[in-house]
Amino acid sequence: MVQLIVDQLLAYGIRKVVVSPGSRNAPFSIAFDEHPEIETFVVHDERSAAFIALGMAQEVGEVVALCCTSGSACLNYYPAISEAYYRSVPLVVLTADRPAAWINHGDGQTIVQRDVFKNHILGSLELDEDLFQQKSIESHQKELAAILQITHSNWKGPVHLNIGLNEPLYQTIEKTIDYHFRLPEQVFPTRMEKAEMDEIISEFNQHKTLVLCGQMGSNPKLQQELMKFASFPNVVVLVENTSNIQHERFIHCIDRTLNGFDQNDVSFEPEILVTIGGAVVSKRIKAYLRKAKIQKHYKLGADFPEMDTYRCLSRSIPLSADDFFTQVNENELHANKYNFNGKWKRIDILAKDRALDFVSEFNGLTDLQVFQTIQNLIPEDVVLHLANSSVVRYAQLFDPIPGVRYESNRGTSGIDGSTSTALGAAIANQNKQHVLISGDISFLYDSNALWYEPFPHNFKMIVIQNYGGGIFKIIPGPADSKQRDRYFEAKQAKSPASVAKGFGFETKTVTSLDELTEYLPLFFDSKCSTQLLEVQTDDLNNAVDLDRYFDFLRNKNR
Repeated sequence: MVQLIVDQLLAYGIRKVVVSPGSRNAPFSIAFDEHPEIETFVVHDERSAAFIALGMAQEVGEVVALCCTSGSACLNYYPAISEAYYRSVPLVVLTADRPAAWINHGDGQTIVQRDVFKNHILGSLELDEDLFQQKSIESHQKELAAILQITHSNWKGPVHLNIGLNEPLYQTIEKTIDYHFRLPEQVFPTRMEKAEMDEIISEFNQHKTLVLCGQMGSNPKLQQELMKFASFPNVVVLVENTSNIQHERFIHCIDRTLNGFDQNDVSFEPEILVTIGGAVVSKRIKAYLRKAKIQKHYKLGADFPEMDTYRCLSRSIPLSADDFFTQVNENELHANKYNFNGKWKRIDILAKDRALDFVSEFNGLTDLQVFQTIQNLIPEDVVLHLANSSVVRYAQLFDPIPGVRYESNRGTSGIDGSTSTALGAAIANQNKQHVLISGDISFLYDSNALWYEPFPHNFKMIVIQNYGGGIFKIIPGPADSKQRDRYFEAKQAKSPASVAKGFGFETKTVTSLDELTEYLPLFFDSKCSTQLLEVQTDDLNNAVDLDRYFDFLRNKNR
């Protein structure tokens, strides 16, 4: 059975497997380790292991497998599986188990593993060594192929194979059969019917249209097609750094621009909304669009067709965004009476220019100053990983840096796993420099990522030590709650640098803007042995500085 599963993984192009040590999964560990076509990565902590696999899959654009022993071990996979599910990242989750006859009968390290991830996977298969002979090899091949094919569909995501194995677990037998089997390749639509597209083109010609781009990987074809589409004055394209598409015609800093006009001015409201990609960071744009009088909302892409983020969904179109806009641009679009693009772009340019004049009035280093400085000094051609909470939000206040690719766990927006995900990407692609910016709490949550060996030298970490939970000072609600300090901010006094030193890393701590400005160029140099830079900021004035920033832009813009 193990040989069959391994061959089927190879048949579907799976060459990387993250393995967590254990006994019940020993047959897989042995099979993976001895197979010349499979590269294994050993990660002891299952929670970290799953996020590392996620980072690998997002970086190389391939399916990655992960494998653990039985019992509670598999439950530690769940945070990363849910993240992969909502980001449509394909993973194959292999959980070793005892045969079904021994579940809930007092055997050690045993829980109910069947369908344990059922709400956050796209498919599952239960295999039991005791029952394996009841079906033909061909039946098992087809079952496995059907599950693995999901990872190559137009709606990708994690799938789960739970495998009941008997003892002995460490013996090997000679492989005499090739079990490779694939189902026929799936064919996905790349165009709409002409009549349907003509109707949409007519709507674009007559109405103010806004394209909102969520999280995506780099897509040069889509960028090119959106540039063409955005050349029409009735079209506005909003992107975030995590959209990974950049052009002067697009609005890159959504919150900065929204801050610059009266939200009650209906001339800024779109009549047609087109959404592409995954999660959107900006809470302001979500609130704005939910109140707007939008006539049609088209959601592009095959995944989550019923997801109605803005409460105005008209139709989900199961085409990739690049295919959709390629077909759109084959048609002749006409400018209507609105200079919709001009209205938005004027505010965007004004806000961008004014932002350059903002200077903090505090002597202590604030979070905003940290991001301003990083923005100015980070080299191009790096992969920049943004931990969740305040970090990813601060990053959206600044125009994306040409050549930099932005990554973040925005599927569930949790702070767990940010370091491990970035680490997995760095392991998978060691020809690129990877930089993680993280808050102190997020870093401490995932400190077991530092356990991995050999730790890649192309991975550096900037940890903002603002003494916990800075996000709760800058979002409405908890910012004014008397319970904030104790229950929301998760305050801590531990130094991230001291934790990293415990794992044997070289670290540096800076506490002033001058120190940060002086040290960052050295830190970004690949020859610098420092892998973690702790930046201590003014936790009392971080939120005040951010408020001053928005007030400064708002007053200057009017």
